[in-house]
Amino acid sequence: MEKLINDFSFGLFIWQTIIFVGLIFLLKKFAWKPILDAVNEREEGIKNALLSADNARKEMQNLQADNQRILQEARMERDAMLKEARELKEKMIADSKNEAQIQGQKMIEQAKAAIESEKNAAMAELKSQVSSLSLEIAEKLLKDELSNKEAQVKLVEKMLGDAKLN
Repeated sequence: MEKLINDFSFGLFIWQTIIFVGLIFLLKKFAWKPILDAVNEREEGIKNALLSADNARKEMQNLQADNQRILQEARMERDAMLKEARELKEKMIADSKNEAQIQGQKMIEQAKAAIESEKNAAMAELKSQVSSLSLEIAEKLLKDELSNKEAQVKLVEKMLGDAKLN
């Protein structure tokens, strides 16, 4: 260290100081400003990237919330559609039961009417057969009983008289 102090030259020191100040001035003028601008640009870029990432994160949260909301709405709509389908099914079943019951009642009524008409027809046929049989019996009795013409005429007149009264 003593050697440095002994070899110290004041002129050299001034020139070195002038060169150092000039170098600092030149660096400030041409190098520091672009370096600081690049550092500031990099800092701004990092800030913008962080803001973009934060915005993207917020947007993702919003999208997730929207997706959850849409999914919930879809579930609610599905449940409503299933409920409506069940109600429609139950209504269709009830309507079918009512229709079947009405058709059954109609068929029963038709069967009753058919039975009644068959019964009336059978009764009419029975009455016809009974009246026919009665006429045959009466005819045989009258033939046997009324062999003469005079008794027959009186009987016919009597029957015609009775027929007018009724």
